Amino acid sequence: MFLIKNRAMKYLLMLALTISLNTAFAVNPRVKMETSEGTVVIELYPDKAPVTVKNFLRYVEAGKYDGTIFHRVMRGFMNQGGGFDQNYNKVDTYAPIGNEADNGLKNKRGTIAMARTGDPHSATNQFFINTVNNYALDYSGKTMRGWGYAVFGDVKQGMNVMDNIAKMKTSAGGPFGSDVPVTPVVIQHVTLLKE
Repeated sequence: MFLIKNRAMKYLLMLALTISLNTAFAVNPRVKMETSEGTVVIELYPDKAPVTVKNFLRYVEAGKYDGTIFHRVMRGFMNQGGGFDQNYNKVDTYAPIGNEADNGLKNKRGTIAMARTGDPHSATNQFFINTVNNYALDYSGKTMRGWGYAVFGDVKQGMNVMDNIAKMKTSAGGPFGSDVPVTPVVIQHVTLLKE
């Protein structure tokens, strides 16, 4: 009896150690976003927002963010991009995804979240980077107002780039009545970094 119990304990200990090591070495994917204003590295959280991360990486891998712009820059709020080219033509999108804002992540400074319409489950390719804490955008309940905006990553390098973009002069541009940088901020290339 003691020997069996001892073997079972050894097995459980080995299993726990294996899980612990796998967790310790698991690395979240990171993307490098090269813009006309500098480079930003963003870590993504597939454990918290699997559908959103998969969707974002689908656009990255297809090169659909390359040549898009930050078309909405609001000082003291956020920088939004990914949906329009430099001529303000809307970029082709895949089907909308479900809102994962109930994942526990907050719209704090430096996070990336999905932009959407008034429909909570309408996010496609547009995203925004919070330049301040925007807790009013967080999930508060499964109602039209409460769904919030799904955070799915964090800026790890280049937040100064986002801050500089946030300070740029804006005005009307294309179909937008305001908040468009006078000097276009182009997302030149977004790539998944290899570990």
